Amino acid sequence: RAKHKILPPSKFGLIQITRQRVRPELDIKTREENPNGVNGAEIEAPIGLVQKITHDLEQLYRKDYKKLTLNTHPFIAAFLTKGFPSIRSKWFFEHKKWVKILPRDAYTYLEYHFFDKKGNQLK
Repeated sequence: RAKHKILPPSKFGLIQITRQRVRPELDIKTREENPNGVNGAEIEAPIGLVQKITHDLEQLYRKDYKKLTLNTHPFIAAFLTKGFPSIRSKWFFEHKKWVKILPRDAYTYLEYHFFDKKGNQLK
């Protein structure tokens, strides 16, 4: 799409036509419909959830936890572990500590918990 504008004649009698490209305004929705809930209920997007998990993981590494286990919904676990490089391997390269990710069928889509090596729940 383009907007055109015809300028008035200059003192030499030259008429100019300008053309300006117009981009449509983007309104990006970051929330999605809840697959397990009531109609019209919305939840945060999976990318936002991964950012939240990453933030919590960095907080736990600052507290000097060594071996961590992340229990989460199977879809989120697959998203974190599949692909090359996976998000889990990116965490490993960044922090030099491996995170064990266990899928739990009983968890809801946005539910996740960190456990230490003794099995105590952290967050």
